[in-house]
Amino acid sequence: MILGNVVGAVRWTLRAEGAALFIAALCLYANFEFSWLTFAILFLIPDLSFLGYLINNKVGAIAYNFAHSLVGAILILGLGFFNEVQLLQLLGLIWLAHIGFDRLLGYGLKYQRGFGYTHLGLIGKAKNI
Repeated sequence: MILGNVVGAVRWTLRAEGAALFIAALCLYANFEFSWLTFAILFLIPDLSFLGYLINNKVGAIAYNFAHSLVGAILILGLGFFNEVQLLQLLGLIWLAHIGFDRLLGYGLKYQRGFGYTHLGLIGKAKNI
């Protein structure tokens, strides 16, 4: 079975969606006049999920996908807007911006085969196999 075989226009469309998500999250963040220092400090927090790969590929993929799936970020953002909780709005927008930025760069959700096997195609060492 070939994993991460998204190519051509579809791959570029998915990366463009990541760019759109990143830009939209940044615009909303700016509109709410949240702190850019807070943004800078929290922007890379989802990448702590890489630590799961210290255990094994399965745990790494699960942790990474949890931290880089739109589901959690949209739920947090939605709860923030529904309940008018600015902290949740801020966290949700930063989380969405991070996911959008990663997708723009081609870092997709991970397969358990290894870090380089993503839904957006192969990256890193896996790309050279």
